Amino acid sequence: MLEKYYQPQDIEQRIYESWEQSGAFQAGDDPSKTDAKDNFCIVIPPPNVTGSLHMGHALNNSLQDLLVRFERMRGKNVLWQPGTDHAGIATQMVVERQLAENGEPGRRDLGREKFLEKVWAWKEESGGTIVNQLRRLGASCDWSRERFTMDEGLSKAVLKVFVELYNDGLIYKDKRLVNWDPKLLTAISDLEVEPVETNGHMWHFKYPIEGQDGKFITVATTRPETMLGDTGVAVHPSDERYTDMVGQQVRLPIADRLIPIVADEYPDPEQGSGAVKMTPAHDFNDFEVGRRQNLEMINIFNETAHLNENVPQSYQGLERFEARKKVVAEMEALGLLEKIDDHELTVPYGDRSGVVVEPWLTDQWYVNAEKMAKPAIEAVTSGKTKFVPANWDKTYFEWMNNIQPWCISRQLWWGHQIPAWYGPDGEVFVAQSEQEAQSLADAHYGETKDLKRDEDVLDTWFSSALWPFSTLGWPDKTPELARYYPTATLSTAFDIIFFWVARMMMMGLHFMKEVPFDTVYIHALVRDEKGKKMSKSKGNVIDPLPLVDEYGADALRFTMAAMAAQGRDVNMSIPRVEGYRNFATKLWNAARFAEMNGCVGDLPLNPSNLNATLNRWIVGEVEKTAKDVTKAIEAYRFNEAADGLYHFIWHTYCDWYVELSKPVFNSGDEPLINETRAVTAWVLDEMMKMLHPFMPFMTEELWQRLGETGRKRETMLIKANWPILDGLQDEAAQAEIDWVISIISEIRSARSEMNVPAGAKLPLVLVGANETSQTRAKRYDSTLKQMARLETIDFAAQVPQGAVQVVVGEAVAALSMQGVIDVSGETARLSKELGKVSGEIKKLSGKLSNEQFLSKAPDDVVAEQKRRLEEEQERAAQLEAAIERLRALG
Repeated sequence: MLEKYYQPQDIEQRIYESWEQSGAFQAGDDPSKTDAKDNFCIVIPPPNVTGSLHMGHALNNSLQDLLVRFERMRGKNVLWQPGTDHAGIATQMVVERQLAENGEPGRRDLGREKFLEKVWAWKEESGGTIVNQLRRLGASCDWSRERFTMDEGLSKAVLKVFVELYNDGLIYKDKRLVNWDPKLLTAISDLEVEPVETNGHMWHFKYPIEGQDGKFITVATTRPETMLGDTGVAVHPSDERYTDMVGQQVRLPIADRLIPIVADEYPDPEQGSGAVKMTPAHDFNDFEVGRRQNLEMINIFNETAHLNENVPQSYQGLERFEARKKVVAEMEALGLLEKIDDHELTVPYGDRSGVVVEPWLTDQWYVNAEKMAKPAIEAVTSGKTKFVPANWDKTYFEWMNNIQPWCISRQLWWGHQIPAWYGPDGEVFVAQSEQEAQSLADAHYGETKDLKRDEDVLDTWFSSALWPFSTLGWPDKTPELARYYPTATLSTAFDIIFFWVARMMMMGLHFMKEVPFDTVYIHALVRDEKGKKMSKSKGNVIDPLPLVDEYGADALRFTMAAMAAQGRDVNMSIPRVEGYRNFATKLWNAARFAEMNGCVGDLPLNPSNLNATLNRWIVGEVEKTAKDVTKAIEAYRFNEAADGLYHFIWHTYCDWYVELSKPVFNSGDEPLINETRAVTAWVLDEMMKMLHPFMPFMTEELWQRLGETGRKRETMLIKANWPILDGLQDEAAQAEIDWVISIISEIRSARSEMNVPAGAKLPLVLVGANETSQTRAKRYDSTLKQMARLETIDFAAQVPQGAVQVVVGEAVAALSMQGVIDVSGETARLSKELGKVSGEIKKLSGKLSNEQFLSKAPDDVVAEQKRRLEEEQERAAQLEAAIERLRALG
């Protein structure tokens, strides 16, 4: 017998091990499935090898596993390709920190080779944490195919891609601005820059016009130290205040250099003075203006953000913020500081180093992203790849149509070292190996010369961009590559649409000549219960693993699916997880009921040929639910699929079918009992199949345990066939059982509103009931009396005096309340409650009609107030109806 209580902690590890040992996760390789639609592949967004499971991982991987299990049960060849990312900066920092804590020599003291040995050792020992955590969640990846962005095969792919793109002129070296982290001493991506709102200052400086004593042009800056690198002042060509000044020069204070006044579309005449100082080597916008206007680019910082030899002697070697103070003081002493304003600004910080990032002019390797983006834009425009929800394609196009060269070099040691070697004169030779590079150099020089390899490594996103095809074996022509590329669905977060999705599109189309995936599903952001973004500083981060420990992986997974409405963030609520744990318990108890009543074993059943109305009704409901759930999953409406299953299992099956079948098992009618046993067992099986992608552990446990009781399973549930049902819906049976459910529900609701004692049995009179309703009432007489707590059921043409009335179809169900409730007392009680509800409605309505509140309150707060207003209005309507019924009694 099943245990009285479901304990997920007792079964989850055992079940997961049984799946793995059986080979259930391994990629399908049925050669008979030759149609592309018979194959389904998802590549996991590779988590950082340094990472631990967070709520975003829990959401995304729950949904991916749902899709994978669904398609596996539909009989497709399925591959969920797992792997991890080497995470250049993060991993290097972890190992450097570990060396320091252990008192070992630092990275530079060790040297590159020995340091990388330390990193690989760390990876082997500690790099599998998140993989094991994904297992705890139930992820059914094919772990036998697990990849790592720096494993031998993927490294081979990276080398080939770099060399081919270089030879095609799509990779090149250039001097451009990058986000420079002066602590980590490397370029970083925009995603690794954290913008921080800061209360700062705006300094207004006066620059003297050359040759016009006493005449100045005023510019403003939030970074005074950068003025030492100014090479121009820009004004808008339509700004009449400066028309005569364009082409003239100003003498840059302190630096004592002449710089031109240029006309450019960039300055806004409405902002400040309308004149903008140009520092092309230290500002991204200024860099573009500088290129258009041919301005000199003077780099005033070294790699640690100290001022270099390109500034006056007294400033050389100063730390940037010390230099800022000195510049302001000197400008004030010169009488050139016009004013200082308080100013709110966004300051870019390195998300790992915690220091202010500098735009810095440096030599880096770049991909010609503009050229590679064109086929990727067309692929989404033409519908070869579609976004779900569809509105995310606007974000994709916005980024792709304004794409800049992609900086792919990083000044780190951990990563794919750039396959470029330099001759003694700086000539570069790009090849897949040092031997090939030496051969190219020998041919170039006519003799053998020593080469030095580029020390930089590639941006982590470069190897990740190859993920959909490199993990399948490319550049080798593997069976998996032929079967599973292009992949089916990519599930990912909105913030890496550009950093990852777009780049996979570019690389896939260039090297495979096909899009890497048919559908990009953009999942929601997981927020806290109040709709706030989770952050360590706010102290509102919810760790998924303790939830798994307490409530089980199934409850967390179902919560994620149930809350994954398209276009709406997930406001994570621990009570919701607890509620879905209770849902699992409800199904467990329903299975125990089935077991105790013999609804297990090899019970013959043809669900399309049943005698009992109740049984014909429930199999029709199973068909309807299976179709609705299938349709919802196919449309990525996971919340609708979860809600449909929840309603069917908790309400349709447990609340109604189980309760309505109890009298059958006590009836002594053996043919009816046998049929109901078989139907109960069949429905339970179909429910477990549909629920399996959402709650795999408990459903697998029930499937196997109930199979031990007598029904010998041909396969584990993970490999069972998804329900494909048709022709089981019976309109007559549905109408009859719906009537039974309706009358019981209405009577229960009326009893609750009137505060009728639970033990009190009421006489029921059906007024105006037609022949069909009377027949149903007689047929279900004992059921209605038991479930609605009725004393008698009679029929009449008129409503009896002093009866509460509820409408059921064409009839009125009249319940006599005489001597059961205090009518005046109940009326007063409900009126008082209605007064409170009306007051709340007034307060909420006032708030939602306040334009100031609507303009200032966050969207999630406004949505919550609207939801509360709707609930209170619904409650008010119920109370008013109940009060009217009570008044009718008087």
